[in-house]
Amino acid sequence: MTSTTHPDAAAAAELAATSLLRFATAGSVDDGKSTLVGRLLHDSKSVLADQLEAVEHASRKRGQEAPDLALLTDGLRAEREQGITIDVAYRYFATPRRRFILADTPGHVQYTRNMVTGASTAELAVVLVDARNGVVEQTRRHAAVAALLRVPHVVLAVNKMDLVDYAEPVFAAIAEEFGAYAASLGVKDVTAIPISALAGDNVVEPSANMDWYGGPTLLEHLETVPVGSDPSEEPARFPVQFVIRPQSAEHRDYRGYAGQLASGVLRTGDQVTVLPAGITTTVAGLDVLGEERDTAWAPQSVTVRLAEDIDISRGDLIAAGPAPEPTQDVVATVAHLNERPLRVGDKVLLKHTTRTVRAIVKDIPYAISVDTLEQVPSPGSLNVNDLGRVVLRTAEPLALDDYRSNRRTGSFLLIDQADGTTLTAGMAGEAF
Repeated sequence: MTSTTHPDAAAAAELAATSLLRFATAGSVDDGKSTLVGRLLHDSKSVLADQLEAVEHASRKRGQEAPDLALLTDGLRAEREQGITIDVAYRYFATPRRRFILADTPGHVQYTRNMVTGASTAELAVVLVDARNGVVEQTRRHAAVAALLRVPHVVLAVNKMDLVDYAEPVFAAIAEEFGAYAASLGVKDVTAIPISALAGDNVVEPSANMDWYGGPTLLEHLETVPVGSDPSEEPARFPVQFVIRPQSAEHRDYRGYAGQLASGVLRTGDQVTVLPAGITTTVAGLDVLGEERDTAWAPQSVTVRLAEDIDISRGDLIAAGPAPEPTQDVVATVAHLNERPLRVGDKVLLKHTTRTVRAIVKDIPYAISVDTLEQVPSPGSLNVNDLGRVVLRTAEPLALDDYRSNRRTGSFLLIDQADGTTLTAGMAGEAF
């Protein structure tokens, strides 16, 4: 039996039932980021009793009377000893209104690559600022990374307001400066919230010390910010992950292509193009969770059946709507993540969705200064934490979208072909 559901209504119902927000935090060293995350978890009743007891015990051993909530996320021994965040810490928590996956990223310049990792899948970034210091170099760096990764929503959390006597003019000046800089980067949605993570002001509960502020608390904003996008407004992109050919007599004519719909909506009867071959056919059927459907939308996992018997394998892209032109010449903005430099002439593997091909670095036209966004021409190589522009030549054609229009099918990874380590995160198209 075939079930027919209007995609917009169905998507809205599913999102309402399983609303999930992935967000990342970033801030300079000693801005109180780990304390903010700890306060958010503690005050939203998302900390287990044994976790809180362990934090209280560790705090007493350090001579602190009150529990140091930063210890809830700074789990590595080196992090606790140095008082800084080194690695990305992922935390899951939930409220009655929404579920959350939080990526607590380091604030130190040395670990900018970790913020790239944490923010790459985020729909919102919380950028923390010390009210006493205002917008500093690292604040601009984090705003630039969020803009480069096309994070849809940015929250400016002006922390330690208790140390500036909860002064509104201090908050207003910082919010104005950051807003102007974010706008120059193309960030469209910035929400500024004055907080004190240590005292709990405006984190979960409204602050009695800042009656001049009439906006939401941080948690309230996280619970209500729009999540995802309307799939019907995006072109359908379906990277093939697995070819299903049952060997039983009952299903001997069945051929399906399984994977996760990266964007858009697919319907039975839609005309699609199989890339990179460029063959056009139509969708004969869709199977979702073992049931035949007329419609599927991102990010559902689905099996697609096509009208024609076409040679399709893992890594091919089934596209509806305007399709990207397959190319072997890839020009992209990249963030280099590995201690080993990326140099012109390097032979690497390029992983794009479910497809992995061999590639060579043909050119590195320029590096990008994250502080000023100026281009540094002909650097010759990119070192760890560097941003830059690269030109790649691939052994096989790839169907990449512009990253600005599709984060899923516009992104890729460069991998060391010798040992399989991740070298570089790439975003096809222009940077800003």
